[in-house]
Amino acid sequence: MRVLLGQLEPAAGDVAGNAAQVCDALRAHPDAELAVFPELFLCGYDLARIDALAIDLADHSLTLIAEAATASKTTVVVGFAERTPEGIANAVACLAPGTPPVVYRKANLFGAAERSAFVEGGELVVADVGGHRLGLLICFDVEFPETARALAAAGAELLVTIAANMEPYGPDHALAARARALDNRRPHVYVNRTGEESGLRFVGGSCAVDTGGGLVTCLGTNPELRCVDLDLSPPTADEVDYLYLVRELPVSVR
Repeated sequence: MRVLLGQLEPAAGDVAGNAAQVCDALRAHPDAELAVFPELFLCGYDLARIDALAIDLADHSLTLIAEAATASKTTVVVGFAERTPEGIANAVACLAPGTPPVVYRKANLFGAAERSAFVEGGELVVADVGGHRLGLLICFDVEFPETARALAAAGAELLVTIAANMEPYGPDHALAARARALDNRRPHVYVNRTGEESGLRFVGGSCAVDTGGGLVTCLGTNPELRCVDLDLSPPTADEVDYLYLVRELPVSVR
């Protein structure tokens, strides 16, 4: 699969402008089958303004991205603040040509600020799009082995994590991105943002990881669009396939 890693810096509070960035990236890389952009990319990471910046699925910005996805025959994964009946969710939209959007809402919110700004997602999501099954994760989710394991066990062929990871947590995600691929013998696309906002410095480090936990490509700390070819083939018989070899055993405390 040809994957575009959209390690970009969103313009704070400019939903329309950030949607235009996504559309421009798609036009510049028409060969990409999947394009991935960071957590909360459409609105930026200003939690104090999140209510004013939240949108629903009918918003014009998402419609424009969906149209660009259809024109380029590319599935797009992008983060946004979603207005729901329950409150504002930290969400990712998976927009595939000719199909309704698939939305996952972040289940593992990071810190008191996120827990105050957002409602927790209540389920994990595997997006069945374009003939492939994508297991969707948002930032802090990737630090929980159980979350990625549940997606892989449900049939995800590719793990896709979008992030707005900041200093000093870059090393945590560099390790987790590779570990989740190896844990489940599933390739993993991890896309983080760059730049500074709300007093935070975002560290980039987007990467694509193969089923053995090896780096196929890794970006630095600056904005960059990079395409990579990623093998989605399932593990071969002679690999250690942890997903299917794991034994669920009782625990005895003695």
